[in-house]
Amino acid sequence: MLKGLGSLGDMAGMMKKAKEMQDKMTQMQEDLQNIEVQGESGAGLVKATATAKGILTGLDIDPSIFHPEEKEVVEDLILAAIKDAQSKAADKAASEMSKLTEEMGIPAGMKLPF
Repeated sequence: MLKGLGSLGDMAGMMKKAKEMQDKMTQMQEDLQNIEVQGESGAGLVKATATAKGILTGLDIDPSIFHPEEKEVVEDLILAAIKDAQSKAADKAASEMSKLTEEMGIPAGMKLPF
């Protein structure tokens, strides 16, 4: 199609690839908002749910841990579950980005902005 245009044809191809990558990145960002991960602490007594973008969407606390004298323990369990969910969200986002970059032929380990 662009034969005979030399480097102009190469530039058009690069621009097309860049646009494809931008579209895929945009789609991935939208998908990460719909992927949920769950973190937990206290052997499942506290569970936190977050999107793969790291936004907390739910918190489930087993009622058996509600004792006034254990307030600090409950707070620690809640924080641990949230941190676990956020860590899993970051891992999931990195995994999805890795799949995308692999599809696009980008070298492994190359950091791209979110």
